[in-house]
Amino acid sequence: MRQPMEDKVVTISRAKGSLTFPANFQLIAAMNPCPCGYYGDSLKPCTCAPVVVTKYQKRISGPMLDRIDIHIEVPRVDYEKLSSDRMGETSELIRKRVQAARNVQQQRFASSQSDIICNADMRVGEIRQFWQAAG
Repeated sequence: MRQPMEDKVVTISRAKGSLTFPANFQLIAAMNPCPCGYYGDSLKPCTCAPVVVTKYQKRISGPMLDRIDIHIEVPRVDYEKLSSDRMGETSELIRKRVQAARNVQQQRFASSQSDIICNADMRVGEIRQFWQAAG
């Protein structure tokens, strides 16, 4: 999994040859904090021993974790909030916001002589070129 994330291709090798496929993707993953799922919960205590929690969390290797840019802990959401009739944003509104962001990126890279089409494709040089740190 690490190599396809870096190279953006997957190569499958067998005795009769190998094939390479494009694999440019965005990984979104989730996991419980421990086997019982309640480590750090504000309402229900975790039943796992500390050594079990540590062993569980180390199931994902350090090199894999290094390739995940954003880590977010998501706290418990009350059932009442999930089951209420209150509506959030519509998919159409979210789609428009995403499209506006993609349009900005297309304009940003239009004059570039590289194969970059979105922020995720930028390397260190492009980040330095297109982004100015607020000071």
